[in-house]
Amino acid sequence: MANAFVRFVFWGLAVAALAFPAIGASPTQWQVTSPNGRITVYVQMADLGNQRDFPSGRRLYYRVELDKRVVVDNSPLGLAMADVDLSRNLTFVTAIPPKTIEERYLMPHGKRRERLHQARQITLVFRGEKGRMLEMDFRASDDGVAFRYRLPERLPLATATVAAELTGFALPRDGRLWAHPADHVTVYAPAYETYYENEIPVGSPSPITNGWSYPLLFRTADSKAWGLITEAALGTNYCGTRLQSQAPLGVYRVRWPEPSEGHGTGSVFPSSSLPWEMPWRVIVLGDSPAAIVESTLVEDLSPATTLSNTDWIKPGRVAWSWWSDPPSPQDAAKQKAFVDFAAEMGWEYVLVDANWTLMDNGSLGDVLRHAKNKNVGILLWYNSGGPHNIVTEKPRDNLTYREVRRYELDWLRKSGVKGIKVDFFQSDKQNIIHLYHQILQDAAEYQILVNFHGCTLPRGWSRTWPHLLSMEAVRGAENYIFTGDFPKRAPGQNTILPFTRNVVGPMDYTPVAFTAHNHPHLTTYAHELALSALFESGWVHFADKPEAYRALPAEPKQWLRDLPVAWDDTRLVAGYPGQFAVLARRKGSVWYLAGVNGKDQPAEVRLTFGPWLNAAQGELTLIKDGPDSRSFNTQRLSWQRGQTPTVQMLPYGGFVGWLKTNP
Repeated sequence: MANAFVRFVFWGLAVAALAFPAIGASPTQWQVTSPNGRITVYVQMADLGNQRDFPSGRRLYYRVELDKRVVVDNSPLGLAMADVDLSRNLTFVTAIPPKTIEERYLMPHGKRRERLHQARQITLVFRGEKGRMLEMDFRASDDGVAFRYRLPERLPLATATVAAELTGFALPRDGRLWAHPADHVTVYAPAYETYYENEIPVGSPSPITNGWSYPLLFRTADSKAWGLITEAALGTNYCGTRLQSQAPLGVYRVRWPEPSEGHGTGSVFPSSSLPWEMPWRVIVLGDSPAAIVESTLVEDLSPATTLSNTDWIKPGRVAWSWWSDPPSPQDAAKQKAFVDFAAEMGWEYVLVDANWTLMDNGSLGDVLRHAKNKNVGILLWYNSGGPHNIVTEKPRDNLTYREVRRYELDWLRKSGVKGIKVDFFQSDKQNIIHLYHQILQDAAEYQILVNFHGCTLPRGWSRTWPHLLSMEAVRGAENYIFTGDFPKRAPGQNTILPFTRNVVGPMDYTPVAFTAHNHPHLTTYAHELALSALFESGWVHFADKPEAYRALPAEPKQWLRDLPVAWDDTRLVAGYPGQFAVLARRKGSVWYLAGVNGKDQPAEVRLTFGPWLNAAQGELTLIKDGPDSRSFNTQRLSWQRGQTPTVQMLPYGGFVGWLKTNP
């Protein structure tokens, strides 16, 4: 269809019965509540110098309640600009009455095709030092809250700089969290590739002094409230942030990137002309882990796409030679063999990875012509550098500067290349965030699909730029090549990622690695197979070589042939981060199941389907662990509503399945 996105927005004043209570009777206290009435954000101007580690004096604070229970306690707000302090001595000006927001839109890939975002929002206006104005939007939806800062004055010749953002998140002191430290700065980092700390006490310092990266998952002591902290709608006018290493008394505060990121290029302090609308600070909320896993709040908060034609955006499965044979992108014959295998499996693409410009034994043109004859699309790897990295893999210096980048994208389109994988960004500074958006904007014009690697975290960009099919920002399967402790850590990490990293956007883990590499995996074959659907990505790069997949029994091989990568719906069936995870993803009338065991002991899971499974009966096929870790066992059974089949998993085991439902 000409336009794959439908957007409907209703902005209207709430009825009087809702408007006046929402802004409160006092000029120093305000609130807004979600449409379902369960989540409320309270804002106050108060002196809380006697709480936690807050300074004295009247300042802005917010707190969040779920079902009338405090989940995020009084937390600081404010901006310290380079020339004025907008965190104190603020004077309240007005509260704009609540707006009811309803947006419907479609996504060509992701955890859910049809999206509905319903929320209520208030805007508070303050005057600070030197008469400078500060506006804050607070939004409450049924799956979380968000807020952002805005400097509304129209001074087109003025440039403002934020010296410090004072935003904090006061988490339950007796709660637990799952968080991953911000990387050390190296030639290849930061790239959001550290391990998640598993269920550590709130307030624990980061083992790396660079801070905690988003997203951060937390729960209350009784596990009746869960939250995920991240950010959304990060545009060219801000940097990517993180949380400070230390959290005194459980208050996690926003922190800037490191000065040495991006080979020292760019400023850590975001600057912009005015008016200035900053990114959303986001807290996904719910009474169970399912509410976190199933949320699309990060993309809901992000700007809608302006692309009028999205018919060219095609998610798909990708054959990929680099993991099994890193020098292979330099060999045209080997790439043509992967093209043949992709055609054999019915997969849409082949990725030709780093250093394809050094190709021998034929040419890239040979590969492109062969792929065209086989109806397989070719994707090409690029180094994003530029002055922000010193990585030597080629091609590089093609995407940094606009004129060169557009020439290259035009050549790609004329050559029939379908997409690019762009690597080695190594910075969250504003100059690199700007580069991401420039690449996406120009790639859209030339109808080139995009995947970012060695990159930042998804922040809702796939809604604005739907041709962004995936991003890495995860310690994935390539670490079976590089990292000695990865085989031991991977099983548990795989059960954490669906509750954390993959919540906020597509994740290019490069799954289904059966072959024993430099550091052989401890996971079972069924566990590896399950990662293909447990993790969501608009491009699924299958890591292993053709021989490994051809040797599979008929049922697992058929799973890989038939697997969708763009979903109509996603649900958590069962799971607990760090222990096990079972997801169900729907395409049409078929539910695809994937489950993994993160423990080194057997596990049994009961498949209890919620009201989202609107079917009376169906046929269930399960591909489970066999007698040993390298074998499979296929089971077929009839299913009727109310039945809860059980599945046994080996240590570090897993399973996949599909439920074909009848009305």
